[in-house]
Amino acid sequence: MCAILGLHGIQHPAGCRARMIALSKKLRHRGPDWSGCYVGKETVLVHERLAIVGVDTGAQPLVSDDGKLILAVNGEIYNHLALKKDLPDAKFKTHSDCEVILPLYKKHDKDLCNMLDGMFSFILLDESVTPSRVIAARDPIGITTLYQGWSSKQPGATWFSSELKALVEDCDKIISFPPGHVFDSRDNTTVRYFNPSWWDGDLEGGRIPRNPVDLTALREGLEAAVRKRLMSEVPYGVLLSGGLDSSLIAAIAARETEKVAQAQYELRQRRLQEIASGPSTPTTKMLAEEASLAAWPRLHSFSIGLENSPDLLAARKVAAYLGTVHHEYVFTVQEGLDAIPDVIYHLETYDVTTVRASTPMYLLSRKIKAMGVKMVLSGEGSDEVFGGYLYFHAAPDDVAFHQESVRRVKNLHTSDCLRANKSTMAWGLEARVPFLDKSFLDIAMNVDPKEKMFSKGSQQQVDEDGCPKMEKYIIRKAFDCAPDGKPYLPKSILWRQKEQFSDGVGYSWIDGIKDHAADVVSDEAFAKRSERWTTDVPDTKEAYYIREIFDGLFPTEAAASTAVRWIPRGDWGCAPDPSGRAVAIHNAAYEGEA
Repeated sequence: MCAILGLHGIQHPAGCRARMIALSKKLRHRGPDWSGCYVGKETVLVHERLAIVGVDTGAQPLVSDDGKLILAVNGEIYNHLALKKDLPDAKFKTHSDCEVILPLYKKHDKDLCNMLDGMFSFILLDESVTPSRVIAARDPIGITTLYQGWSSKQPGATWFSSELKALVEDCDKIISFPPGHVFDSRDNTTVRYFNPSWWDGDLEGGRIPRNPVDLTALREGLEAAVRKRLMSEVPYGVLLSGGLDSSLIAAIAARETEKVAQAQYELRQRRLQEIASGPSTPTTKMLAEEASLAAWPRLHSFSIGLENSPDLLAARKVAAYLGTVHHEYVFTVQEGLDAIPDVIYHLETYDVTTVRASTPMYLLSRKIKAMGVKMVLSGEGSDEVFGGYLYFHAAPDDVAFHQESVRRVKNLHTSDCLRANKSTMAWGLEARVPFLDKSFLDIAMNVDPKEKMFSKGSQQQVDEDGCPKMEKYIIRKAFDCAPDGKPYLPKSILWRQKEQFSDGVGYSWIDGIKDHAADVVSDEAFAKRSERWTTDVPDTKEAYYIREIFDGLFPTEAAASTAVRWIPRGDWGCAPDPSGRAVAIHNAAYEGEA
């Protein structure tokens, strides 16, 4: 993943080059490997590169052979090889997975967006027409970040940036570019290109799926999603909290890594046989030694928490079972508190839930990058897709359950996707999220919501195998046994109750933030909060504390307008605190009570 910055519709773009490069430096944490800039007739594009695929080539902005098309991309296109096969006449200058967008545009225009399988934001400049044309697009769910801005001082100009911080000084209107949409400067329109069958399920009268659950399709779909995301030319690993979602991803990744290791081993053995059958020379002896000593690749896993936190203990168990090279990092509440201003600077939101969960992820990402790892797999999206948050147990019926699930998936770009992207990319670490794979979503979001509903305590049912009908039951059940007979995960992990990530790293973490906020926010200031803010008025001292830091970093209404708060369903009787412990059934579930 990388950073992109663009300005289109200006009269003297060359005069803006230095300014755009200076603004792009604010995004360089996302792309520390190289920088590139292109100045066109009325456009400036800047790119900060994090090289994952096509490391030796692929510096951006990419330019077509005729020099008429210029492209800046943030993200990964997993199906680039398959797409290239359908473009036999196209000539590629790099090994980049993103270059395929250029010939796709020539052949399919804006329709290319639906052909891409990956996570991406891009700006494509077409200089073959007058005036020059820009199209910009964002992936279907918004795994990558993208903002669009306008300045009253530059009428007719449009800005694009991977992060808010490059726009706040110049733009007095900023939006989070909508996922699954494409902008076209030719008619100044932004239209939705991603229209899956489940998309309108949150609307009154929208389609409610009634497909019976297919456990094999769920399992194979998630395995395929993980497999394609192992596309990498650099060291990678998995984020492992010990919860269901990250553990499933780690289990699949470990199996896929084992397949790669086996293939490499067999290749080495063939090489050894070829060497042994030939004449013995100093060179062949050296090659034989290298082939025999080459190590099998092993999957690395990473976890973080307070001392003896639930996540650390569970992650150790999963790592030992899977045989990963495991790395765990213990942080203190004070270290987390010290990091909060930096976390908010990178997140660019004042949402309490996102800040809570992002802080340990931010700290862990720094450790991972220091080890030389540039890409990790993560488990975001499962709770939205399967209704895994504990408050979903209060859904009045299956229709409401599905509507809430769709609504949460649609808003992932404001919360968990934003967290996973920005807290990792703060250190130039790329996070990939298999649960949000397009094909997997088509399977999982079209399951009858009755199959996803659950209860707790004395109301909880069990299936014929004695497995509890708990949250995310169907995805747990899909991985309860494997075709090869080897369990994916220990039962204690596969059927572990949901913890919010910010809870799982240690309950003292959230309590510590609340205590600190109570100390630094006076009762007098909190009482006057409605005078200070007219929208999204903080309802706790913790929210006040976080909002105050955000305003100090991004002191404009345009910046504040892009933040979205994550709040559970109050009309379902849920507490406003997003912590999992705030759900009444949390402790009761552990105690087996109603």
